[in-house]
Amino acid sequence: MPILKLIEIGDSVGVILPPELLDWLKCAEGDALLWSVTAQGVLLTRDDQVPNAQLPLGREFMDDYRDTFRGLDS
Repeated sequence: MPILKLIEIGDSVGVILPPELLDWLKCAEGDALLWSVTAQGVLLTRDDQVPNAQLPLGREFMDDYRDTFRGLDS
């Protein structure tokens, strides 16, 4: 079983995740993870709600600048 290293980040402590675990989780730097405690230990899952929460903001931005985006197509 691989060992994960804890490092100090400001006033907090972070965990270094190896590339194979990031690939398995389908995550990259900057993505959000959810964690929960189970009878077997700690469960990490990808937080798919973050992009879904950002979609309405992106749509609003695109609506506000619709003419600008259309001009880029020319």
